Amino acid sequence: MAGGVIVVSGGRDYHGGITAFVVVACLVAAMGGLIFGYDLGISGGVTSMEDFLKRFFPSVHRKMSDETGKENEYCKFDSQLLTLFTSSLYLAALIASFFASIVTRSYGRKISMLSGGLVFFAGAVLNGAATNIEMLIVGRLLLGVGVGFANQSVPLYLSEMAPAKIRGALNIGFQMAITIGILMANFVNYGTSQIKGGWGWRVSLGLAAVPAAMLIVGSVFLPDTPNSILERGNPEKAKQMLRRVRGTSNVEEEFQDLVDACEAAKQVDNPWKKIMMPKYRPQLVICTLVPFFQQLTGINVIMFYAPVLFKTLGFGDDASLISAAITGVVNVLATIVSIVSVDKFGRKILFLEGGFQMIICQVAVAIMIGLNFGLSGEGLLTKAEANLLLVLICGYVAAFAWSWGPLGWLVPSEICPLEIRSAGQAINVSVNMFFTFIIAQIFLTMLCHLKFGLFFLFAGFVIIMTVFIHFFLPETKNVPIEEMNRVWKAHWFWKRYVTDEDVIGKDQDSASSSHANDVV
Repeated sequence: MAGGVIVVSGGRDYHGGITAFVVVACLVAAMGGLIFGYDLGISGGVTSMEDFLKRFFPSVHRKMSDETGKENEYCKFDSQLLTLFTSSLYLAALIASFFASIVTRSYGRKISMLSGGLVFFAGAVLNGAATNIEMLIVGRLLLGVGVGFANQSVPLYLSEMAPAKIRGALNIGFQMAITIGILMANFVNYGTSQIKGGWGWRVSLGLAAVPAAMLIVGSVFLPDTPNSILERGNPEKAKQMLRRVRGTSNVEEEFQDLVDACEAAKQVDNPWKKIMMPKYRPQLVICTLVPFFQQLTGINVIMFYAPVLFKTLGFGDDASLISAAITGVVNVLATIVSIVSVDKFGRKILFLEGGFQMIICQVAVAIMIGLNFGLSGEGLLTKAEANLLLVLICGYVAAFAWSWGPLGWLVPSEICPLEIRSAGQAINVSVNMFFTFIIAQIFLTMLCHLKFGLFFLFAGFVIIMTVFIHFFLPETKNVPIEEMNRVWKAHWFWKRYVTDEDVIGKDQDSASSSHANDVV
């Protein structure tokens, strides 16, 4: 029947348990999310600082400083150059993700993370020292390359390292790091906005080097995943690492599944051509549509334009930054909810609940802004109305943070077999970055022209994606990553693309079943 499938058994149980080694390794790797989160949070705050706007975007500063009372509140920050500063990072990340895919497959996940950290560090230094718009844009492009490499490799690393039973929780460590990065950036922005002398924005941009340095140091000491070591032709080293990761010497069953997956991967010269084959249609569709839908929730415009948005809606300078910090705290706390619940209740229920909550909050925000600012864009919010608006936006952020935020990275990283895993993750990152770029580039213009209707538009997209999840995403909790084809084979729609031969472990299970029948 329609609506997907819940795998009750969760696939086979491998020997071994949850070791301190794998938890620490995953926590260190998850720091790759800090660089992405810090940038998301810092950009909107910096672009609402008067000294920064006065120096690099004087036309926006003049519109913002209009005291005639006739300035359209929806349009005061509408500037293509300003949005190019914000969105250029995501265009660079999109392109970099394809190169990162090659590095990740050929040299391992940790080398890709290290490369991302080094390039991001260089971009942070350049942005902090910028004296003209050209330096700013080049710095942003370098930051984008760093994000592209980190976002390509970190989710893969986490999914491959983690035991199936807690893969969701450990993988969401990446999203947790993103939310912590956003929160750190919000507080940094508030602190640097108080600096007299007009150089606070330099501190905000330059401090991006701190999470980059953390990623660099962490990457140097991280072990590579057994999957990646095996993929590069070192079976004994891979088995030794698997024993260390699982905390047991009895890893033969899991290691054999890794070997089977690796042998299949070796037959693939071009994973990009391979992923287009019908047998990989479920992975291609999910790795494309999940990041596409994730951006159409409108979350990133809330995150990196939060100070600008709150300022547009009549919050004062400090109030807009404080309000953005409040949403950052909510973001972190709600992500913890996801970490605790994702391996207990599953991915699908979080997707669906989060979708319903986002729809309600977005519609309420649209109605409230429409009633106060209408089509003219002229109006004011009372203190009570401003507080209610903040509560609604926090409700929306919370819903995203325990659903589409972490699961948008978790699900694509755990569903692909080894032979197409790097290509699938590259598609996930590139689609995510492409639509982040598009929405970042056009958001302020859309706000100017669609006005409060923009939030109705995002709510409409959330309705569509929630229906998609209900019918086409099977539950993947507790399923070993190399056995994921079992899930597709059992799904009402995707089973037409997956043959019995595509299911790793089928022969072993058949042999076990035959032996059991003989015993009976």
